[in-house]
Amino acid sequence: MYGRYLNGVVRRFANRRQSFGTFFLRNRRELQLMCRLLDQKGPDSEANISVLACSKGAEVYSIVWAIRAARPDLKLRLHALDISEEILKFAEGGVYSLTEAMAETPENVDTAASGDVNWNTRRDQIAPIFERMTAAEVESMFEVEGDEASVKPWFKEGIRWLRGDAADPQLLNTLGSQDIVVANRFLCHMQPATAEKCLRHVARLVKPGGYLFVSGIDLDVRTKVALDLRWNPVTDLIKEVHDGDVSIRRGWPLEYWGLEPLDERRPDWQVRYASVFQIGEAPCEMEELAASHRSEG
Repeated sequence: MYGRYLNGVVRRFANRRQSFGTFFLRNRRELQLMCRLLDQKGPDSEANISVLACSKGAEVYSIVWAIRAARPDLKLRLHALDISEEILKFAEGGVYSLTEAMAETPENVDTAASGDVNWNTRRDQIAPIFERMTAAEVESMFEVEGDEASVKPWFKEGIRWLRGDAADPQLLNTLGSQDIVVANRFLCHMQPATAEKCLRHVARLVKPGGYLFVSGIDLDVRTKVALDLRWNPVTDLIKEVHDGDVSIRRGWPLEYWGLEPLDERRPDWQVRYASVFQIGEAPCEMEELAASHRSEG
């Protein structure tokens, strides 16, 4: 309780800003769950996935790598969207530095405009972008030459890179309805009211029965929207996915983006701690929980 109170104070007064920091294979359990959900599709089916705020592309390529390994038969159509044209171009290039030197300095901060691979790879990183990969996994996903790793062509197929704003209410006209929408680890950098509005827009991208992946967000915001819109929490691997990203778990309670420990004593714990939701008709228990939440609030 003390930690939750302290984190609430931190979130209230923190100076929030977007970050390009990321990791390959950032949350393995999250990728495992996505592949399980896609197993519902028959042989040679089509899967439409959108990754919002795709940053340097690490999450995009990790998703494709995992799906290609689990379901090579799927016809994968993936939209990768980010508001920064500069970082989007770097992500589309798919070339990363293996050097583990420190990131940006006043002397090199302007080199990003020239497409410097070293600088862009290390930009906003609190740890190396390849930190969570084994040598065998790097070899599987990349073609390595010297100090640079280039994503293999097979993992680039089917990806469409788009410049856009995740908060744009007209985004559905651009992307169309999606089987899976990934809106991870950027909503926490917005003020709660802005994040809530954005999340409601994002949910419209998911076709009925599809899935929304949304971690890295103030839990109060996510819980409120999930209950208001009657989202069905996916409880498979709920604890493993919640604890699967060590950096945001370690950030609690002193960082505004830190993730609180899972507490099963809460009556709403499955909704509060689920990182994945099925969008569509809610089961009866969700209706009851939403009604209880409204009466308490």
